Amino acid sequence: MPEKPALLLIENVTGLLSSNTGANYIKLHYALLRLGYKSGAILINAALFVPQSRPRVFVIAIRQKMPIPAELCDSGPNWLHNQAAVTLGRTLPHWIWWRADKPPKRKRSLVDMIDFNLPYDKDDALKLIPPHHQKKLAEFDEIVATGYRRTRHGKQCLELRFDGIAGCLRIPESSSSKQFLIVKKDGELHARLLSPREAARLMGAPDSYILPGTNNDGYKAMGDAVALPVASFIGKSFLTKLAEVIYDE
Repeated sequence: MPEKPALLLIENVTGLLSSNTGANYIKLHYALLRLGYKSGAILINAALFVPQSRPRVFVIAIRQKMPIPAELCDSGPNWLHNQAAVTLGRTLPHWIWWRADKPPKRKRSLVDMIDFNLPYDKDDALKLIPPHHQKKLAEFDEIVATGYRRTRHGKQCLELRFDGIAGCLRIPESSSSKQFLIVKKDGELHARLLSPREAARLMGAPDSYILPGTNNDGYKAMGDAVALPVASFIGKSFLTKLAEVIYDE
């Protein structure tokens, strides 16, 4: 029988920690214990690195007999733990309060990701913007906003965000899963979908990255992925250091 890996990394949405009042995560935690692992969960939002709100949970598990470098452990919760993680960590046995230095403040915003030469072919979506967001748009001479279609009180609307970051990218299962780009410039307001290339940039992929197949293939690849700088951060901050201990390098 193959030897169990010494180190595991599990990625999931934030609901892993909070759904069913944490019962789902508790089952995972005890399953890992039965398999011989001690573990802890951290939450990282890709917005720390790229202008996209994409909070994700990462469970880092290591074989119980393996030592953990002191620099990777905390005595309690830190910036990597939301309230759900804090609640779980204070009740579950053999929970590891993983720690790492917080990355420097992100320098790029949404406008740095956008190709302003692409045509605006979704201006019909502007009529779906609710009045309170229309009022907000009127406050700006120039702005770039993103939004998703929602159904509120039985009516479809286009809800926008104005904080300089995109909403969480999704896989293109329906029209409501595609993110709109709203641009106001020189008094004119226009709309289109985020392009697959812009989605890739929001995931931290370089422009040299070759997107797969159709536009929908590109959207799916990005909407189902882990943001590149987040994966890199976890690798450098945790996995490489733990691997060095495991393999005594």
